Amino acid sequence: MAETTGNTEASPAGEADSRPRKSSWRYIGPGIVVAATGVGAGDLVATLIAGSNFGYTLLWAAVIGCLVKISLAEAAGRWHLSTGRTLFDGWASLGRWTTWFFGVYAVIWGFVYGAAAMSSSALPLQALFPNVMDLEWWAIACALVGLVFVWFNKYAVFEKVMTILVGVMFVVTVYLAIRVMPNLPDAFAGLLPVLPDAKDSILNTLGLIGGVGGTITLAAYGYWVNAKGWTNTGWMKVMRLDNRVAYATTGIFVIAMLFVGAELLHSANIAIASGDKGLIQLGDILADEYGTATAKFFLIGFFATSFTSLIGVWHGVSLMFADFVACFRGEDRQKGEEVASGARERSWPFRAYLLWLTFPPMVLLFQGQPFRLIILYGVLGAAFMPFLAGTLIWLLNSSRTPREWRNGPLSNAMLAIAGLLFLVLCVKQIWDQEWSAFF
Repeated sequence: MAETTGNTEASPAGEADSRPRKSSWRYIGPGIVVAATGVGAGDLVATLIAGSNFGYTLLWAAVIGCLVKISLAEAAGRWHLSTGRTLFDGWASLGRWTTWFFGVYAVIWGFVYGAAAMSSSALPLQALFPNVMDLEWWAIACALVGLVFVWFNKYAVFEKVMTILVGVMFVVTVYLAIRVMPNLPDAFAGLLPVLPDAKDSILNTLGLIGGVGGTITLAAYGYWVNAKGWTNTGWMKVMRLDNRVAYATTGIFVIAMLFVGAELLHSANIAIASGDKGLIQLGDILADEYGTATAKFFLIGFFATSFTSLIGVWHGVSLMFADFVACFRGEDRQKGEEVASGARERSWPFRAYLLWLTFPPMVLLFQGQPFRLIILYGVLGAAFMPFLAGTLIWLLNSSRTPREWRNGPLSNAMLAIAGLLFLVLCVKQIWDQEWSAFF
């Protein structure tokens, strides 16, 4: 069973002790996990391209992106701790439509994301060991390692490994930021909210804000909070500190990559491809500028970034799917306690979704990605964040949440801003789909 950091002390009434804990760095854990999972290779390359195209101009947007995600993750964690119910349990109370949305989303998203996560983890390994095997087989190897690791380890071990990989990510990104010698006066000027003088600058800016650090992993944060053993309001201060650490860490990652884009690419007018292959190009540029050792060091960080996203989704979204099945079957329990006990990690729905993330997506590695599936994946993915923000506003302003822990004006404002932001990005994503391929 996972370590619970001592939160299961019994009160005189025989219930879990809900006395407030003092926020302490020694408890930090779920925040590191959500930061590691949320910041994938795609986030880093998007920030790198923003730095390449606009220099330091959009630094303020990256910072706001972290603040927006803090509000969403805090709201998810607050729901879990204040109600003793999981987020999906809350969604189910809003109507059957939430169950259908999540069920369809989880199946389609998991199938496509599984292939993307495998490929992303495989790219730096193939670059580091080019003559060992083809990209597809590296991808399959990464998926199988992730499957075995999550299948046989509980949250406590999972968190420790994620923390080590985050340490690698941190050292690599900060080293690169220092190596390119950022122009600090220009960087500080980039904290002023100014839009770049370019076509579609507003949408590019909103995209950067929305792309900083996680989508469905924000919803998974509450599950990791419970898996850590935090199941009541006594852990609220600890959770809030943990969440701030998560997005401070995320901020460091994306700002460091923006520095690299601004100094290494923007100043030399070098363009790179979007997507994970842009990071392979960056490795080649680093080799030319600073030598092979720096390039290989970067590729190790690239792998840590991609693989933490893979195993983070393998664990966190499988927890959510197990809860989805429990709610669908009408199980009426204190769901937070169920997650904390480790029972969810041993359940058949958890392991079934692990298998779904691992084996069916391998087909896409060899056959390409079918247009219709990609369109549905894009639309559902774009709709998830407005869904998350909107439902959190609904749940945390209703009688479902104890009055003391309902949203205040600041929380409502931040969640509303997040909802509007992601709604705009959702509409853009749907508009940009190649619908002709669907019909």
